[in-house]
Amino acid sequence: MEATGTDEVEKLKSKFMSAWHNMKYSWVLKTKTYFSRNSAVFLLGKCYHFKSDEPSELSPDGSCLDIVDKVISGNVEEFRKDFISRIWLTYREDFPQIKESAFTTDCGWSCTLRTGQMLLAQGLVLHFLGRDWTWPGALNIENSDSESWTSHTVKKLTASFEASLTGEREPKVLSNDHKEALKRDCDDSEMRDEVYHRKIISWFGDSPPASFGLHQLIEYGKKSGKTAGDWYGPAVVAHILRKAVEEARDPELQGITVYVAQDCTVYSLDVVDRQCSSMGSEKADMKAVIILVPVRLGGERTNMDYLEFVKGILSLEYCVGVIGGKPKQSYYFAGFQDDSLIYMDPHYCQSFVDVSIKDFPLESFHCPSPKKMSFKNMDPSCTIGFYCRNMQDFERISEEITKPLSDPAHQRSFLSRFPVLQLE
Repeated sequence: MEATGTDEVEKLKSKFMSAWHNMKYSWVLKTKTYFSRNSAVFLLGKCYHFKSDEPSELSPDGSCLDIVDKVISGNVEEFRKDFISRIWLTYREDFPQIKESAFTTDCGWSCTLRTGQMLLAQGLVLHFLGRDWTWPGALNIENSDSESWTSHTVKKLTASFEASLTGEREPKVLSNDHKEALKRDCDDSEMRDEVYHRKIISWFGDSPPASFGLHQLIEYGKKSGKTAGDWYGPAVVAHILRKAVEEARDPELQGITVYVAQDCTVYSLDVVDRQCSSMGSEKADMKAVIILVPVRLGGERTNMDYLEFVKGILSLEYCVGVIGGKPKQSYYFAGFQDDSLIYMDPHYCQSFVDVSIKDFPLESFHCPSPKKMSFKNMDPSCTIGFYCRNMQDFERISEEITKPLSDPAHQRSFLSRFPVLQLE
């Protein structure tokens, strides 16, 4: 009887925490995010310019064009579609109870696990769908009436970003007939993409069977001395993700693995060993590898000398993001403009979605509005992620990262004395 009473108290606490976080973070979601039309915007290896009527201003050395393959000018809508298509994983409530706890919500404690999920999800998107994939429904998200949203606030958000940039274009609204026509016109490739889109999200469902769901990640965290309700750091989450991918039993996931760097050093032979793992008893094949590098960008505070390094990482098409944030608040960093980082925030609490149901609603898994934060406010502890489909990808990443090392200016710089990561 006493245990039952304790469980009820914990459930009431969870309900209160959910309500508190929604009140605390709803004003953040309402806040407009302003982007300059005079500076390039980078999002996971793609470069966007919002200024279409005249040449866009680049950095003084013109490096924008040198370090990315994709440069898109004057198209706010393309950036929005790209951003919204990234998978957003947030606090949830009313999900199945976590084993050996009374938790049916993760409000207030699992934000780093959620940002780790977002980073891994982007790696899986690259693996199964490619960097050019975007969700066809991304620009319609503001018109969704899905009950999966727990606040009416969220439904109004998508207009705020575009309004901060333009103010002259009304949000695009598609009629039901138009949506049906688009659906009928989908070719086999689009249908395949949608199958993988849903499958990737289902792997992060908030129930025990989901390979990368919160319930499984907490189980793997126990070996690091963590339990439900604890604070998880970026380095610990990196190892939890590695274990989760190793233990995944879905046949679709047998072609991918995770390597976690030790002491900020990526050992090439170890990565090759990961890539050459056997894919079955009858044949061996190359596995794709997600490389996770826990790093520290300063002492008590982030050192601004590391800014260009972080920007360079987020400019690579192989980058799957950065698990970071502010002290005790984890964010998923996916891009930057000038000295501000672009991120997705996991702190908004949404209702549980049963991803085992056919055609489960997708809207709450896609963030309607990007947020920005000054690099100087970033917590120095973070984990950087890369995706390598094959050895050629790894060689290109190695080349991009080591290229500045041969620059005489670099040899005299702060980074030469205090490198963030090394390749050996």
